[in-house]
Amino acid sequence: MTDDLPDDDLRLDPDFAHRFEAQQRPACQLYLISPPAIDAGFRDSLARAFDGGPVAAFQLRLKGIDEHRIAAAAEPIQRLCAEAGCAFIVNDSMGLAKRIGADGVHLGQEDGDPRDARALLGPTAQIGVTCHDSRHLAMEAGEAGADYVAFGSFYPTTTKEVRHRPEPSILGWWSTLFELPSVAIGGITPDNCGPLAAAGADFVAASGSVWNHPDGPDAAVRAFVAALAR
Repeated sequence: MTDDLPDDDLRLDPDFAHRFEAQQRPACQLYLISPPAIDAGFRDSLARAFDGGPVAAFQLRLKGIDEHRIAAAAEPIQRLCAEAGCAFIVNDSMGLAKRIGADGVHLGQEDGDPRDARALLGPTAQIGVTCHDSRHLAMEAGEAGADYVAFGSFYPTTTKEVRHRPEPSILGWWSTLFELPSVAIGGITPDNCGPLAAAGADFVAASGSVWNHPDGPDAAVRAFVAALAR
């Protein structure tokens, strides 16, 4: 790690990205995360979400469940993702991702090194790393060969305990200095995703706002697609 890169102890200038010519990047896309628990009917819910519009990636995130059960539950979901052209990502476990032939794995800070994931899963696997609100962790992840970095939680959420609350400016800082995509995560809805996309997020991750939408997951995805298009 070089010494002249920004320090997390130094507050990031909110206007940092505005001092540079904007890079041409693809439009921000939707990254779906599963509910904390799923049943046999979840495949139909996911299919309905795909009916609402394009979804770039789907992450299967099931905590506290035996990996044999997760593998069994993953099969129909993984097949549906392939049919929809949506990357199928496993949360936390490199071994499970390898076992079921997932498109990639998303690693928390305690889930292992991206270099090990690359060695296990191969050159085409999509490897993401949670970086919370830390520029330092994001740069380390990039150096270790991650395919994307995830910042958050940007908004309050009940999906998981929140200990880190980055400012949207971290997305602009990242997109200005690095080509590696970023994912914004945490409490994101169709109503509040716009500022994160405008700040520089390449993907916005959503969970509860899709699965708990009163008009169904297809309506939620349509709303996200419309908001991101603006």
